[in-house]
Amino acid sequence: MIWHGLGPVDGRPVILIHGLFSNAFTNWVRYGHAAKLAAKGRRVIMPDLRAHGSSARPHDPSGYSHDILADDNLALIAQLGLDDGGYDLGGYSLGGRTTARMLVRGARPGRAMLAGMGLEGLLDLGSRVDFFRTVLEGAGTHQKFSSEWMAEAFLKTTGGDPTALLLLLDHFPNIARSALADLDLPILVLTGSEDQDNGSARALAEALPNAVYREVPGNHMSAVTLPELGDAMAAWF
Repeated sequence: MIWHGLGPVDGRPVILIHGLFSNAFTNWVRYGHAAKLAAKGRRVIMPDLRAHGSSARPHDPSGYSHDILADDNLALIAQLGLDDGGYDLGGYSLGGRTTARMLVRGARPGRAMLAGMGLEGLLDLGSRVDFFRTVLEGAGTHQKFSSEWMAEAFLKTTGGDPTALLLLLDHFPNIARSALADLDLPILVLTGSEDQDNGSARALAEALPNAVYREVPGNHMSAVTLPELGDAMAAWF
């Protein structure tokens, strides 16, 4: 897995995981969010997920497994030699979901962030997976300005690989609601005020024992482009 860095190499590490169809540059660098953390002396580590960005994009099903995104990012933590509590961790949308999977499986950052994610998006992603499958399988046929057309347009801007992404869609395991009660580290639940794409972020915050809920302007797509998201991240991390 390829990752990108920003900020002083001796700064406290914070790993940021991007969303589906996106990449590290688009999610964190383009709109200045990572720079705000680097300006605080943080070492910002931004992986490109499998099937995204500069990382591997296998076209063979053997390149994917049950929980491959969490596997890849847990391996990155081990590769970097990051100790429990010695780093922070967060993600947006699928990146938030991957962060939650990592926490459930034993990742122990000092603090975490689940952004662009709601409770339903962790417990059962079935409807969202169906939506993205429709986007990829019907590429070039979607009605102009429909949700599917907009998602396809975004995919084109990031140079996404539909074949690899279709294979990846089959490997987003659900999270048991009971597991959320065990995540007692400080967690920021950050969402656009108009974002309901992955369910209720407020309900997610209420399901976590030590969460802080914050809203910024925008919907699921626009919130990432606005400075308020980076400001909230910099204040938390």
